[in-house]
Amino acid sequence: KDVPLKAVQVEALVVMKIIKHCSQTFPTQATGFLVGMDKNATLEVTNAFPFPTVEAPPTDGYHDRDTPANLASSAPIAKSNIIYQTEMIRKLREVNVDANNTGWYTSTNLGHFIHSTFIANQYHYQKEINERTVAIVHDISRSSQGSLSLRAFRLSPSFINALKDNKFTAESLQKSNLRYQDILLELPLQIHNSHLLTSFLHSLPNAEPSSEAQLSQPPTLQSLTQMQDPLSPNFTSLNLSIDPFLTQTTDLLLESIETHHTELNNYQYYQRQLAREQAKITAWQTKRKSENASRLMAKQSPLPEDEWQRLFKLPQEPGRLETLLNSRQVEQYARQVDGFTAGVTGKMFAVRGNLLPGAGEE
Repeated sequence: KDVPLKAVQVEALVVMKIIKHCSQTFPTQATGFLVGMDKNATLEVTNAFPFPTVEAPPTDGYHDRDTPANLASSAPIAKSNIIYQTEMIRKLREVNVDANNTGWYTSTNLGHFIHSTFIANQYHYQKEINERTVAIVHDISRSSQGSLSLRAFRLSPSFINALKDNKFTAESLQKSNLRYQDILLELPLQIHNSHLLTSFLHSLPNAEPSSEAQLSQPPTLQSLTQMQDPLSPNFTSLNLSIDPFLTQTTDLLLESIETHHTELNNYQYYQRQLAREQAKITAWQTKRKSENASRLMAKQSPLPEDEWQRLFKLPQEPGRLETLLNSRQVEQYARQVDGFTAGVTGKMFAVRGNLLPGAGEE
């Protein structure tokens, strides 16, 4: 345990289980726990089990704390699921299978996973059950585009210490120098296949295309658009349409920025309230000092000067945790927008001669 974790190795079967579970429950969030073993600085995940689904009681529309989405997101720290996880690990040990708790997994849509519930779940696993645990996040929307999105995260030691003290005021953040970039640590994730599975994949028959099929060309443009071979000539790479996921991510980015402005306005309102109360306290103290000076000249006993603590009540400073999490989520959305626009921008530069008047004459 003295060696910090540097990588996460996930078995291919575990990846398939996570993808299947997340796809079946979409758009509801899917959660489950991971088991495996810790080998030097690499955390090996060898199995995964989904948490049992909990039926949500009927609500009246106003108290939505027990909605299916909230129950699914807080499933890792639910008491019934903790008992289920402990019982499952005990049975795995009876059959001599890797049964060390290595963390939990969750699904997300368009990278929206940095919130207080995610932090509470990972804090529960990282400190109460086993310190060397990770949270694996599977983005369903990004994976639907053809590239698997599977990332592993841990809470940073500085953020863990701040959570223990539960102090997220402006003064405490300045002393600890805690920034929103220091909330999560991302570990490199590697998918591993066993030697038996690799041998099986190599033994599968692979029919090679004939030389005539390799040399044949599509007779018409219509047949070219209908070809399914990814290596064959096609017009897909010339499509200039904006990715629909880019539009949705941009909307989420704007919502996060509006939330950030709301939190900023709340903090500015607290500062105005604090300045107003401090001005009242200063005026009261000045008046009391002048009264005591007059009483001393009249040879009377002075009045207590600390009575303002009972008469005035300073406003409570709002916590800055939500602001930190929202700032980290804004950064996540900004990176996604950058990734989405990279391909479209390259195509725009390639055909700028047809889009801008006079650009092709250069």
